[in-house]
Amino acid sequence: MATLHQNSFSVSLEDVPSAKGLSFGIVVSEWNAEITENLYKGAYDLFIAKGVLPEQIQRITVPGSFELIYGSKFLQNQKVDAVIAIGSVIQGETKHFDFVCQATAYGIKDLNVHGEVPVIFCVLTDNTLQQAQDRSGGKLGNKGTEAAIAAIKMARL
Repeated sequence: MATLHQNSFSVSLEDVPSAKGLSFGIVVSEWNAEITENLYKGAYDLFIAKGVLPEQIQRITVPGSFELIYGSKFLQNQKVDAVIAIGSVIQGETKHFDFVCQATAYGIKDLNVHGEVPVIFCVLTDNTLQQAQDRSGGKLGNKGTEAAIAAIKMARL
C-alpha cells in the first residue's frame, strides 16, 4: 500500500511551496461526513498555513461522491487556481461501491483533461470505516492535507 510508505506525517511544511496570492475551491461530499469534514479541515488548515486567505477558499457541499464531478466543474469556472474534490466511499455489500468509485475517478480525470484548472482527487475508497478514519486524520495522516499540497503544486505549474 502506498500509504505505508508516505503520508502527511512525512511532509515538512517548509518543503511545500507558498500559496500566498492563490485561490482554491473545495467540493465536499456530505456522504460519510465524519470522514469528509476531517479531510476538509486538513486541506483548509494547510492552505491557511501556507498563506491562503480564508476568503480565497471557496467551499461547496454536494450530496455524494458522484456529485463531486459537477461541483468541481462548477468551481473550475469560478476563477480559482485549483479545486479539490473531497469524498469518502466505503465498501458495502453491493457493486454500488465499484460504480461510484470508477465513475467519480473518471469524471475527475476528464475535468483535468478538458478543463483549464486542475482538480485534485481526494476521494477515499476504503473497505472499512476504520480505514477511512485512519486516512482522515488518524494513524495514517490526513489525505486532505496531502490533497492541499498537491493543489498548491499544481496551481504553481
